[in-house]
Amino acid sequence: MDLQLTEEQQMIQEMVRDFAQKEIAPVATHYDEVGEFPLPIIRKMGTMGLMGIETPEEYEGAGMDTLSYVLAMEEVAKADVATSTIMSVNNSLFNYGLLHFGTEAQKRKYLADVASGRKIGAYSLTEPMSGSDAGTMRSRAVLSDDGSYYTINGRKSWVTGGPVADYIVLFTVTDPNAKPKHRGVSAFIIDTDRPGFERGKVEPKLGIRASATSEILFDNYKVSVENMIGKPGQGFKIAMTVLDAGRIGIASQALGVAEAAYAAAIEWARQREAFGKKIGQFEGIMWKIADMKTRIEASRLLIYQAALGKEASKTTGARFTTEAAMAKLFASETAMFCTHQTIQIHGGMGYSKEMPLERYFRDAKITEIYEGTSEIQRLVIARNELKLR
Repeated sequence: MDLQLTEEQQMIQEMVRDFAQKEIAPVATHYDEVGEFPLPIIRKMGTMGLMGIETPEEYEGAGMDTLSYVLAMEEVAKADVATSTIMSVNNSLFNYGLLHFGTEAQKRKYLADVASGRKIGAYSLTEPMSGSDAGTMRSRAVLSDDGSYYTINGRKSWVTGGPVADYIVLFTVTDPNAKPKHRGVSAFIIDTDRPGFERGKVEPKLGIRASATSEILFDNYKVSVENMIGKPGQGFKIAMTVLDAGRIGIASQALGVAEAAYAAAIEWARQREAFGKKIGQFEGIMWKIADMKTRIEASRLLIYQAALGKEASKTTGARFTTEAAMAKLFASETAMFCTHQTIQIHGGMGYSKEMPLERYFRDAKITEIYEGTSEIQRLVIARNELKLR
């Protein structure tokens, strides 16, 4: 494994770091407090190619590799996890799925707009009564008598970007009698401007508040058969394949917030004094620093391994499910560990909103939940190792 970054990868890392610290970090607290979607920032990121890093240039993307995406995600997350969440959804969940499973016509019509940042993409799998068990979803898409369109009815929940999304990759049931149930799920591209689509309740979240999450509702929404991604019944397979890619992005943002917290802990330990010496000289603090640094670097290696696996899959077609699950599992738990320890090192100041540490802590928690909880990641890893299906 060659862990040396190429000149191009170093350039994007430095470019995104500069942009994130100058443009995102100064306004992150404001967007968190008001819970407002940072559309001006997202538009700028689109012009920089950050909303379609791995999307080929022919679809107005940057045409770069997976490791470049990881590096960019990490730098954005250091400044604000909520902004990196929007970036992750558009790059991994919308663009990746459409690029790998969409028709050429679908790519031309929808992919370029999202990869360029002109439009906002979203991904909708979860329902109020259907989370990790996607086979229990209740929304339905019924084929018309003439076979030209589907009529969709139902409610979806926890849609990142739902309040502002222009296009949504939707997973819903087209065959409720399929055995097993997940084989009755199909995928569609939804244009949110069409009749029958409604944006529901905006979620009042603990963290990543600026990423704007809501329910979406379908009331006799008609979608052309040309907007189906893949074939009928392939939705679950598409969803799981896309989540493999998405989990690498979540792992990268977890690494970013862990690094931001760690940097704050180092600075505080060097300057804060207690009992006549810097607190960094106390063994209790030193152990925390050592554990944080070790977990961060271990997370980085797992993420890079998963990124290289994803990159190799472009030519071999091999799955990188286990690598992605391990990266997300370890990095997300590292993010929670590091943000917790950093607040502990800061004491009362860590609990104050005068510093960004409590935001890091709130934002880090979601990385252990979305795109598959830590429990689901362990299940995925163990099943693959035990060869259980």
